[in-house]
Amino acid sequence: MAVLAPERTDREPGRPGPAHARRRPLPRPRRDTTPPLPADRRTAWVLTALLGLGAFALRLWDIGYPSDLLFDEAYYPPEARELLEWGHEYNRGYTFIVHPPLGKWLIAGGIGLFGYDSFGWRFPSAVAGSIAVVVLTRLTRRLTGSTLLGLVAGLLLALDGLAFTLSRIGLLDVFLQVFVLSAVACLVVDRDRVRERIRAHPSTTTGFRLGPRGWRLAAGLLFGCACAVKWSGVYFLAAFAVLSLFWDRAAWREAGVPRPTVTAARRGLPGALWALAAVPVLTYVASFTGWFLGETSQGKAWAQQNPETAFPWVPDALRSLWHQHAEWLSFHSGLATPHPWESGPWSWLVNGRPILLWNPQGLTDAAGEQVIRYILMLGTPTLWFAFAPALGWVAWRLVARRDPAALVVAVAFAAGWGTWFLNPERTMFVFYTAPVLPFFVLAVVLVLQDVLGRPGAPRLRRQVGLGVVALYVGVVAATFGYFLPVLTGEPLSHGEWLDRMWFPSWF
Repeated sequence: MAVLAPERTDREPGRPGPAHARRRPLPRPRRDTTPPLPADRRTAWVLTALLGLGAFALRLWDIGYPSDLLFDEAYYPPEARELLEWGHEYNRGYTFIVHPPLGKWLIAGGIGLFGYDSFGWRFPSAVAGSIAVVVLTRLTRRLTGSTLLGLVAGLLLALDGLAFTLSRIGLLDVFLQVFVLSAVACLVVDRDRVRERIRAHPSTTTGFRLGPRGWRLAAGLLFGCACAVKWSGVYFLAAFAVLSLFWDRAAWREAGVPRPTVTAARRGLPGALWALAAVPVLTYVASFTGWFLGETSQGKAWAQQNPETAFPWVPDALRSLWHQHAEWLSFHSGLATPHPWESGPWSWLVNGRPILLWNPQGLTDAAGEQVIRYILMLGTPTLWFAFAPALGWVAWRLVARRDPAALVVAVAFAAGWGTWFLNPERTMFVFYTAPVLPFFVLAVVLVLQDVLGRPGAPRLRRQVGLGVVALYVGVVAATFGYFLPVLTGEPLSHGEWLDRMWFPSWF
């Protein structure tokens, strides 16, 4: 009689067990590849240019009204005029010189062209805001593979009330917006060019030199410009520099390189340190050229007045500049002064607390009736109310599809919105969303992309989707037109003004 031996359970390490005992690997989520660019290159450029010109004309319309200094125009245009005269901010009475000079130099360019008046100091903002519309159009076209969706993104940004008012006032944040957006767009082009080079090269196990990466250098320059406008640009620089390295790793992995992380570090990290570390720092320091050349620049004499130092080999001017930056950091970290129009990051996603820029009192019409002129920095509600749901949809696309376009939005969202929670006690305002605002719009467009349907979908499905997209864009355009009088200070009766104040927090 045969004796059945018991089944062994003490398998040798590393030796596979029976087939039924081996656990199947979990299926990986479907991964959306980067879509190819459409073939309508010339048509896309013509339509994008027309959209940019339209946005520019809309922003220039009566931009000089009112002639008063609005909100923080009390600081930046006067400092810009000082830059033109002295090469640096001169007036010691302004204790709020706590930002780098590049944005003020751009405002100074408008003053130099048109004179020291409201048109002169606001004209550069209109240029920057219009360029942002163009860049977002091109970036969205590249990320989605659709010229139509690119134009929708640019149009939505052009019709956003907050972007509109930022483009018609002499503040710094619109310049931060266009530099950040342009830098990200350059990195996305660099990503695609690198993939093309790797795919065109014969198979390799150790990688190869990728050669010049001009788009990445351009991104570093633009990120440096963003930081030279406002320090919040550094969060975008850090986040997208890391993402760029991960894009390199993904490209080598796709090519079948056995050790993609090592290859990406070897082939990409040295150039990245130059393009996304050294170039931004050099660009930032170069923005202080006027400060270095001035004899009476604010804080420049600090090193001479404080000769004791642990680093005697550092030139006095650099030590003074470093000390001034330490004072700026202390100011920004401790800024907690209450302000009637301040708001927290949570409220930004739902237009919780816009900013009143101008509201003269005691105005009446010919019949003696009250007239209200109101300039409110308010995002177009039908667009802004879609931001939170759209970001949720982007998160789903990122997890379920590992969608490259959703990843760009998520990284920008973390850098431009999440970082403001690091110091929740700080006094903050809704226009701090300026650099991340185009990516919020991009999130909405990614939702519209799924509403529109894939190119291979049935014709009826695409037609219905296109109708829904057109309807939504039309609603946003109509809402923008309805709120335009409170974005530009047009005269309204008390009743007309109240009709546009939808929530108590808008008063």
